[in-house]
Amino acid sequence: MARILVTDGMDQNAVKELKNMGHEVVEQHYEPEELKEQLKNFDAAVVRSATKVREPIIDAALETKKLKLIIRAGVGLDNIDVSYAMERGIEVRNTPKASSASVAELAIGHMFALARYIYISNVTMRKGEWNKKAYKGIELAGKTLGLIGFGRIAKETAKRAHALGMKVIYTNRSGPKEGYDDYTYKPLEELLKESDFISLHVPFNKEVGPIISTKEFEIMKDGVYLVNCARGGVVDEEALLEALDSGKVAACAIDVFEEEPTKNEKLYTHERVSLTPHIGASTKEAQARIGKEVVEIIDEFFS
Repeated sequence: MARILVTDGMDQNAVKELKNMGHEVVEQHYEPEELKEQLKNFDAAVVRSATKVREPIIDAALETKKLKLIIRAGVGLDNIDVSYAMERGIEVRNTPKASSASVAELAIGHMFALARYIYISNVTMRKGEWNKKAYKGIELAGKTLGLIGFGRIAKETAKRAHALGMKVIYTNRSGPKEGYDDYTYKPLEELLKESDFISLHVPFNKEVGPIISTKEFEIMKDGVYLVNCARGGVVDEEALLEALDSGKVAACAIDVFEEEPTKNEKLYTHERVSLTPHIGASTKEAQARIGKEVVEIIDEFFS
């Protein structure tokens, strides 16, 4: 049986199931230097976004040749040096299906918050302000939603947006997808020109850098709404601030940041930014599904 380190928390039913299967489960978060030492003593590690598994940590773990599996309890793998680990015989897995609905619902929730000033009126009313005349919003129905990326989460977002009466267009690297006739594929530049709302659903690639920066903002409609529940770094935060200040972007919603916790005070105090602290997968249902997937991966790997 395996000794498993869970660094950032996991559904307790999944922890119980792993223990019932005979595995030893240690739930403990370690800072990077201590993680380098501790990881030597485990067969598998289950991490979320808070734990970064970089090359020095992988090198340290290899000293005992004990660590065989790293599981990202979630979708994005940008906090793990995947290729480096795999080349050195450590399997890296994730749980791509479990959180799609939860992230999609958060993206849609942010769109409502932007369209109806929910995000800022909730703040100003607590200050004793009654700014009714300032908050003339818009309806989502009839607006065009552009999805950058068209994976599982984007498809779930499209389904919900379409049900609300939005026109959904999408772009991705592999071109049009069969079986999605309710939505229209567009090249990126056309999508940027036509969208009233833009939602990002792509991973961050350090070599590519931001998908949305100054050039892309210039192409967008004046008064566009932007939602990023994907990954920090896919939107250039400084370019976003300029677009907000100029009015090019009417308002934006951000769940993920270039640095987390974010220290970009200009961004998190901006009056036209709706904020959440990387909670896309933070629902009871998603965490239960993630836990179930983690158990299945471990059972398959160590059986």
